Amino acid sequence: MALRSLLVDDNSRFLAAARDLLEREGIEVVGVASTIDDAERLAGALRPDVCLVDIDLGDESGFDLARRLVEADDGRPHVVLISAYPERDFADMIADSPALGFVPKAEISAARIHAMLAEEAGGASARD
Repeated sequence: MALRSLLVDDNSRFLAAARDLLEREGIEVVGVASTIDDAERLAGALRPDVCLVDIDLGDESGFDLARRLVEADDGRPHVVLISAYPERDFADMIADSPALGFVPKAEISAARIHAMLAEEAGGASARD
């Protein structure tokens, strides 16, 4: 069964390009959103396995959304933060967030997402 994802970004061109790339690589994109309200509504209705959330959602914060998504459903869906800006610009905030981690927009791929999820699953097993 394909990994189900929700993409959240305020750039419609990026959403279309990322959706096309991920679907070609075997990830099912069950929805796209550009605001926190839309993302929360879709996440609740569609129950994706992972949400890719842009850190900068215009007037809204991807960090706020990540926290709300994880708190709303006890850790599901997994959240991966994305940005066109380098990770170092947000390193402390990423570390303090409930997100699995960060992927630069230019490096988004199914392999990268699967690797992050596998690393989390391995870490969870080691902690149990």
